[in-house]
This record gives sequence, C-alpha cells and structure tokens, in this order.
Amino acid sequence: MVELLKPLEFRGSALADLRTFPGAARREAGFQLDRVQRGFEPGDWKPMATIGQGVREIRIRGEDGAFRIIYVAKFAEAVFVLHCFQKKSQRTSREDITLATQRYKELVRELKS
Repeated sequence: MVELLKPLEFRGSALADLRTFPGAARREAGFQLDRVQRGFEPGDWKPMATIGQGVREIRIRGEDGAFRIIYVAKFAEAVFVLHCFQKKSQRTSREDITLATQRYKELVRELKS
C-alpha cells in the first residue's frame, strides 16, 4: 500500500525560522510535520482558532526551550506552515499571532483566486 504524503509548503519566512531551531528541536519538528503530511495528528498540539479555522500549533519542548509551529492541514493542496518560532513566555506573543493570522488570510485569498 502506497502512503500518500501531502506536500509541505512554508509561507513567508517560516522555513528560514525553522532552520534557526536547535538541532533536537529541528529534528522533532521534521518528525511531527511528517506525521501531519501522512494524515496523523502531531504528538503535542493545540487548536489555534483565533488565527483561522483549522489552524493548529505543534508544541515542541526541549532542553533548549519551547518551540512552536503554526500550520493548517485542512486544504487539499498541501500542509501549509504559517509560522515557526521560539516561545519566550507562557502566552504566545501578539506579534506571532498577528503574523500567522496575516499569512493565513493571504493563503485563503490565494487559494480562492
């Protein structure tokens, strides 16, 4: 049986931002995104409905800190990674939410046109 792997598309600076994660966090991010591409849930995630419908956040915790990947997988075209960042406090910063929301809105506009 051939497993279908949904393409992964990074929006804006998301891929460059992911590449700044420490090695262990980067490997974990790759593993979790691979799970999402195969149609499975990531190990640790939460919905981010404030950003957009179907948007989720993968949570990665390690010795180097807390890292987040905000993505949406509900579209047929691909798994879209909207934003990757290191979390500095308990609450996700307004800037991170605003950036992800902006990228989500741009994505929806592109997919509709």
